[in-house]
Order: sequence, then structure tokens, then C-alpha cells
Amino acid sequence: MNTLDTTLELVFLDSDGKTVRLSVNDPKEDLNAETIKDAMEQIIAANIFETSSGASLVSVKEARKVQRAVEVFELE
Repeated sequence: MNTLDTTLELVFLDSDGKTVRLSVNDPKEDLNAETIKDAMEQIIAANIFETSSGASLVSVKEARKVQRAVEVFELE
């Protein structure tokens, strides 16, 4: 059985200047750059995420949709 898994990766910069990724499985099909950027800016404004070092998300870096093909082998 073959499936196609889709993930939306939201990539931010934190207050330490490091890259932080948030992944969303099975995102909506009709997303566009403007909608994604608006959502990312709302995440930053809400200040609800903190890295393990205590840094906050401070800016949008990029977003990308990643698709990967998965083949499951029936072994029984």
C-alpha cells in the first residue's frame, strides 16, 4: 500500500538567532503564502512557544510543504 504524507513546516528564528521548526501534519490543501505568513505572525504575537533554552520566536523565516511517499509492506 502506498500513501503520500504531507507536512507543513513553519520555520522561525528565535531570540537567540537559531532556527525553530513547527510541523503540522496533513495541512489544508488550499493554503497560500499569505495565509501561512499571517498564521505564523499570530504564533509569534501570541508568544506561546519557548525553546529549550528559553528563547522566544521572533521572526518568520520560511514555510514549506513537504510530501513523502510511504510504501507499507504487508508482512502477514
